Amino acid sequence: MTIDVRPPLDRKPPWLKVRFPGGENYIRLKNIMREGRLHTVCEEAHCPNIGECWEAGTATFMILGDTCTRACGFCAVKTGRPLVLDRLEPMRVANAVRQMGLSHAVVTSVNRDDQEDGGAGVFADTIRWIRKLSPGTSVEVLIPDFLGNWDALTTVMAAQPEILNHNTETVPRLYRRVRPKGRYERSLELLRRAKEMDPGTITKSGLMVGLGETKHELLMVFADLVANGVDVLTLGQYLRPSAKHLPLVRYYAPEEFARLREDALALGFRHVEAGPLVRSSYHAERQVDGLRLRSGVEAESANS
Repeated sequence: MTIDVRPPLDRKPPWLKVRFPGGENYIRLKNIMREGRLHTVCEEAHCPNIGECWEAGTATFMILGDTCTRACGFCAVKTGRPLVLDRLEPMRVANAVRQMGLSHAVVTSVNRDDQEDGGAGVFADTIRWIRKLSPGTSVEVLIPDFLGNWDALTTVMAAQPEILNHNTETVPRLYRRVRPKGRYERSLELLRRAKEMDPGTITKSGLMVGLGETKHELLMVFADLVANGVDVLTLGQYLRPSAKHLPLVRYYAPEEFARLREDALALGFRHVEAGPLVRSSYHAERQVDGLRLRSGVEAESANS
């Protein structure tokens, strides 16, 4: 089946409408973040699920500051010259994880191409601090490509996150517009190397749809990810953050996501999360039980 490419609708379809955030848990988490001087991708990237996730007591931490050295055409996170690294940030993230009582913590970052290791050392420190303060908490990291610095990837993998996530984002044909500093082949190599470095780590990647890709192109990316050892796929709708960002080509209906999920599972993924509102860490804590993760205690023992 060829996916029909149509102009975007003037209004968001009903399946993309979400409740305005503001419940008791939402306010509690917001206070924890502000008191800890922490950033979340939920806020910085204008995630539509912030109300649902924060009310459920979960959030995705964003480390290495709030300013990205890249300017990807789809992303709402601000770009520019970042401040110096905050070496106490890993401890503050871990303290927030403990306060929130998380069983599964998700940590991502801005790109820090100004740093020799791309911020890999801070990722590793954050994993270790979470293990120290919340030994029973599994850790998922969503990392940048480190510009192909495989020593930086080794630094992250040495801390043994239970899940190593790196988003492919889109199909190769659209990379120049969507991820001008990214390289499709480099992202695949990162995911392959991560699995080779530690086969016990679950690897994960995500894509957006609605930027003009075809179904054939999506299936080719799915196949490439499986061939490079990726276990988990997330697939969601691109939503244009502002008029300055890439235009939306079309909305996908929920039934189209359901079909793509079945196609992806048939190719060999262990788990696929697909839907209009799905983002990289959407329902991440619910995925853990079915993936047979290595426990934090086992990872700690392997490091000692």
